[in-house]
Amino acid sequence: MRTFDDILALAAARKGGRVALEALLATTPSRPPAEIAALTDDRILAAMTRRIFAAGFSIKVIDGKWPGFEAAFDGFDPGLCALMSDDKFDALLKDTGIVRNGAKIRAVQVNAQMLLDLAKESGTAARAFAEWPDGDYIGLLDLLKKRGAHLGGDSAMRFLRDISKPAFIPTPDVVTALIREGVIAKAPGGKKDFAAIQAAFNRWSEESGRDLTAISRTLAMSVGD
Repeated sequence: MRTFDDILALAAARKGGRVALEALLATTPSRPPAEIAALTDDRILAAMTRRIFAAGFSIKVIDGKWPGFEAAFDGFDPGLCALMSDDKFDALLKDTGIVRNGAKIRAVQVNAQMLLDLAKESGTAARAFAEWPDGDYIGLLDLLKKRGAHLGGDSAMRFLRDISKPAFIPTPDVVTALIREGVIAKAPGGKKDFAAIQAAFNRWSEESGRDLTAISRTLAMSVGD
């Protein structure tokens, strides 16, 4: 496994030099914990919902319909969404302003209740995400999968990056780089693989002072001739 400086050099060589690489990395900045904690929980639920509905769909279509989503889900107020009645659910299934997927609509209700529960535990759900240690990122993914709905894998990772929480995403290029570095032997498929990835990212972060997002994107950009 190379040092992060060596991986950074590979990426810089592919992207036209160190300055060009740093400019690309700057397009996905992570927020410090205090800024994430300052987000309101309705924006957390909105970010979750956007990613859930985008899964298997076009993000451009979702974004084009987003004003309709905001109106349909009462501004993503967790308290209102958690109390979604059957009549409200039936109305949403007929609402042409959103994507009418029953399972994903119901996921909004489940995830709203999860955020209310996290708020009871941490003051706000945003603070729960902000204070979760990056060194146990896979533990946060496990929490989202077990306590939320439609928040397994890619949707959860991209939601976290959307709120600027440091996050690695095992895209094909990242997986190729991790295999090259001997971290995993194939595309990750279970807890053992993700534990190995977390350990590698923690080591690179300690070496470099970079966060999970920057390391993930650098790995992706280090792939290829």
